[in-house]
Amino acid sequence: MEGIPANLELTSEYINNELVRRQMGYGRGGRMQIETDTAEILSGIRFGRTLGSPIALFIENRDWENWQEVMSSTPPQSPPLLRGGGGIVTRPRPGHADLSGAIKYNQKDIRNILERSSARETAARVAIGSIAKRLLEEFGIKVFSWVTEIGGIQGSEVGRAVPTSNSIYYSSHSTHHTAISELYEKAEKSEVRCPDAAATEAIKKRIDEARNNGDSLGGIFEIVVSGVPVGLGSHVQWDRKLNARLSMALTSIQAIKGVEFGLGFEAARRPGSEVHDEIYFRGQEFKQPTTGFYRKTNHAGGIEGGMSNGEDIVIRGAMKPIPTLYKPLRSVDIETKEAFEATVERSDICAVPAASVVGEAVVAFEIANAMIDKFAGDSMEEMKRNYNSYMEYVKGF
Repeated sequence: MEGIPANLELTSEYINNELVRRQMGYGRGGRMQIETDTAEILSGIRFGRTLGSPIALFIENRDWENWQEVMSSTPPQSPPLLRGGGGIVTRPRPGHADLSGAIKYNQKDIRNILERSSARETAARVAIGSIAKRLLEEFGIKVFSWVTEIGGIQGSEVGRAVPTSNSIYYSSHSTHHTAISELYEKAEKSEVRCPDAAATEAIKKRIDEARNNGDSLGGIFEIVVSGVPVGLGSHVQWDRKLNARLSMALTSIQAIKGVEFGLGFEAARRPGSEVHDEIYFRGQEFKQPTTGFYRKTNHAGGIEGGMSNGEDIVIRGAMKPIPTLYKPLRSVDIETKEAFEATVERSDICAVPAASVVGEAVVAFEIANAMIDKFAGDSMEEMKRNYNSYMEYVKGF
């Protein structure tokens, strides 16, 4: 990871805590029992502070010991038609990268595709994302997430973190942020990362039913970034729009099929008078960091015209069910062209709780990138001076 200013306090314990969160969640598969991810810092940090040089992390893949012979041995001339568990794989699984990747890269062994496309790589993104989160904390920016729905079961007490004129979350900024923190704390205590206790138990039962039926479940998670200053991102070029960068980051996570900001798709169903957030102003007599322009609602999800508008950034990601099923779907062997039941690899029943943690990481990474773009400095001290100067300007605008 390159570009982090010098003198940011950072420890391996902070990074490893995020890696542990990624591996938790009701419905995870056998892989989570094999290893607990930990990151070793190889460079860029000394005595608990960044140096401004590239940060290198090492995460050992302990399961590699069980696969060395399979992955390193020379394949036979006529590959065996294995159903999984090792060796050459010629049977693509519906919903995976298997078939498209094998055709694109002209690979007769699908394992060359499925290993690289695996969500295992998100361990590295969570580790890197934790550094981004740590950077954002220095500027009072926090990234929260929770699960709002799994298998069609929604948390009735969760709602959406999109303040409306009659929202219980938005009687003031302070009570709003308190409610956001409370939701997050409840989510951290839930086995499915849902703040609603009743929904948590109902979701666990639904996951058990899916496991017994050899099926899998998807769901929706919500990410809220609080404390974001106005003006991150830009309207001047399509690839500098903050919502575009965040959308790409979220949809790059395996199995994410949809992203929405604020009201999202609901905004398309309402008239403009019920969608756009009215603008207000509070003077210097209101001695809070939010002095200046503000909105009582946040239907836009904190982004207008490709830029942060000073309100919380609210994003939701929709995750499809895990494609690998223990009751396999139909497919066709790429060698024999014969029909068969798809290969069964070790898999989760539901990974939505983990996906929400990965979502936090990739969103934090993009927000940190935007912060560094705007307030660049070689040290944290320089970056904070740039940030503080800008915030004084914003308050007086």
